[in-house]
Amino acid sequence: MQELIPGLPDEIARDCLLRVHYEAFRTVRSVCRLWKQELESPSFHRLRKSSGLSRPVVVLAQAEPPYSSGGPAQKYAASATPSYRLVLCSPTTATWDSLPPIPVLPHGLPLFCQIAAVGRELVVVGGWDPDTWAASDGVYVYNLESASWRRGARMPAPRRSFFACAASPDGDRRVFVAGGHDEEKNALKSAMAYDVERDAWDPLPDIARERDECKGVFLRGNYHVIGGYATEAQGLFGRSAEALDAASWNWGPVEEDVLEGSTCPRTCVAGGDGRLYVCRAAGQVAVREAAGGWRTVAEVPEDARVAPQLLAFDRELMVMGSACHGGAQACYMLDLNGKTTWRQVEVPPEYSGHVQASCCLEI
Repeated sequence: MQELIPGLPDEIARDCLLRVHYEAFRTVRSVCRLWKQELESPSFHRLRKSSGLSRPVVVLAQAEPPYSSGGPAQKYAASATPSYRLVLCSPTTATWDSLPPIPVLPHGLPLFCQIAAVGRELVVVGGWDPDTWAASDGVYVYNLESASWRRGARMPAPRRSFFACAASPDGDRRVFVAGGHDEEKNALKSAMAYDVERDAWDPLPDIARERDECKGVFLRGNYHVIGGYATEAQGLFGRSAEALDAASWNWGPVEEDVLEGSTCPRTCVAGGDGRLYVCRAAGQVAVREAAGGWRTVAEVPEDARVAPQLLAFDRELMVMGSACHGGAQACYMLDLNGKTTWRQVEVPPEYSGHVQASCCLEI
């Protein structure tokens, strides 16, 4: 029987492979067939997690600051239409890295696309063509182990924008989509799920209300579609939400007064503690209590209050925003274990561009 590492028991060899940084996965997979099989095995990643060796990774759809020539040192210049790329950030080590661009998209990610993490793959869904601003039905999947892109099955018609999108966290490898608006700016009620394994879309029952610019999150195992507005409302956000039962694939009753006032739900996130968090327009992070009200958790640092992105994983929150429109991004972490003090994460200049979408995964 062939050994993982000649001369070593497989238990010790496997322990060595468990400690490989995720950035080296592509290299490790290419060494031999056994190592490739090991890294692709779900049991390998379960063992990596149970051994405390997995780490949270934040994925950002971020504007790439364009270079301007200004002497020996290159500087970053503002651009009316920035090019977006996928960026990985490890909050625990404050390391940043750009992923390879999608080969068939030479001008960067689609504007306003959605991103979702499914296992060790990233799914880019929809958005607008950067040149024509036409809505896209494209789906692109990036495999973090092989560091390669593949094209997924296109989203079923109609082409939609600003829809709710979230990946199931329970391992069934699906990305759920609901609402948004069509190319005539009509708010939608239709919903669907993309099965990454099968590369196929499955229809879901319609949501009860039209919801343009809604937010999708998985909370306590169910897919929640929060806020948004109807065609006639055009920007007057509602406060309600509805949830899809992940087992029966049926929508529950509409829950009223989920949000505070008429507000954009873009910053709503599901915390690792099973509660809903949001960035208020006034500059606070708030949590929704079991009784239904909202409680302030912490003040967002002043240099991260404009166009903030809020993310949650384990028992931590991460906020990324700027002090002014077009300003450099600042990044902070907050421990939810009774603390209200933010820890700043250093952001290199080349990763200080505007963030249009984000998600988290554990590698």
